[in-house]
Amino acid sequence: MKVTALKTPLVNGGMELLPILDAVVTDMKEGSVLAVTSKIVSICESSTVNKEAIDKQKLVEKEADSILVGHRPYGKNLTIRDGIIIPDSGIDESNGDGYYVLWPRKPWESAELIRQYLSKRFNLAQVGVVITDSKTTPLRWGTTGVGIACAGFLPLKDYMGASDLYGREMEVTKANYLDGIAAAAVLVMGEGAEQTPLAIVEEIAFVDFVDRKLSQIEINEVSISMEEDIFAPLFANNDWKSGKIKE
Repeated sequence: MKVTALKTPLVNGGMELLPILDAVVTDMKEGSVLAVTSKIVSICESSTVNKEAIDKQKLVEKEADSILVGHRPYGKNLTIRDGIIIPDSGIDESNGDGYYVLWPRKPWESAELIRQYLSKRFNLAQVGVVITDSKTTPLRWGTTGVGIACAGFLPLKDYMGASDLYGREMEVTKANYLDGIAAAAVLVMGEGAEQTPLAIVEEIAFVDFVDRKLSQIEINEVSISMEEDIFAPLFANNDWKSGKIKE
């Protein structure tokens, strides 16, 4: 796998994403993926809120699908948003210039729009897009990349029913290409003032590309319910409440 971060101009409100890609992404090859941080997608679609306009706690509750009641380590809420456990509903203040930056409104649709743009611009049949963010992992310091959405390739590879090296049938194994590519890209793009919110990921022959929009079934398969999750006991023994209905 080869990952190359791309430096962009400072992305501010009022800018459009595709012209930024026009200026920065000068070439892409068949079988490559463009990683795009969720922050610049959100800024370009105006998914931001002035810090003076709302209390952050209320905004977190408004944006969350579920929120853990009564626990705020480091002043952060543990929330679930779009099937991902993430602090504060993914709301970011860093590099926000006085604004809270929310998650993209429809990340899977945004990823597909970018895929179609790249396919047409570079005449590619096999090209993918990953929209990324950063998350923490239980019992580990530090952040790693996570995929919010993707387009142009199957997000999972199912090994269930296949045999391992010794003929044992695999029962639950699925490789998560969405998160794996996102983690590699975010590692190279950085977490601070690098100003590299894009990355091209190449030499990924193991990925199953598709020259079409992902089906809702393929998208839904990425997430697992609390009841089915191996961490179900942690969910069951805590007080989760539903977030407020989104407008």
